[in-house]
Amino acid sequence: MAKYSTGDGGGGESTSCELCGAANVDLSTATVAGARLDVCDDCAEHGDTEPKTSSNSDGDTDRKKKAAQNTARVYDAAKGNADHWEDGADYDDDQLPYLVSEYGNRLTEARQDAGFQTQELADELDVDEADILAVEQGRATQAGVGGSLIQALEERLEIELAESR
Repeated sequence: MAKYSTGDGGGGESTSCELCGAANVDLSTATVAGARLDVCDDCAEHGDTEPKTSSNSDGDTDRKKKAAQNTARVYDAAKGNADHWEDGADYDDDQLPYLVSEYGNRLTEARQDAGFQTQELADELDVDEADILAVEQGRATQAGVGGSLIQALEERLEIELAESR
């Protein structure tokens, strides 16, 4: 029965295979499924044929460096790709203000009092209904709603959604 261990836990030299449990055999170190194990000759064939560079600190650094480079490439591509953003949108200029507590409930109540369905209000303000729903559900930040929508809602429904500074 295999014991699938990464060590014998006793602190001394182990003489049993960490993969199959064979006792009193010659052991060699092999990487099996990403784990470095002391294994017998029979189990050594199950080891990875190519050494994993991520098992040493230099390989780990290389892996992290490559991940950072990939992230930077994606970020740079997004910045340089005009198709990634909506036409004319400048999100730095349309930042979401700090919103009052329970802003979603406040908006829902005001919209209902004014006699609007969410789609009707969206049509009147020329915005997506999903954005209005996001605000009503308290997900304005996660949905990327801009400050211009909050301002339009405040003006149209005569409510306060943004905190006064």
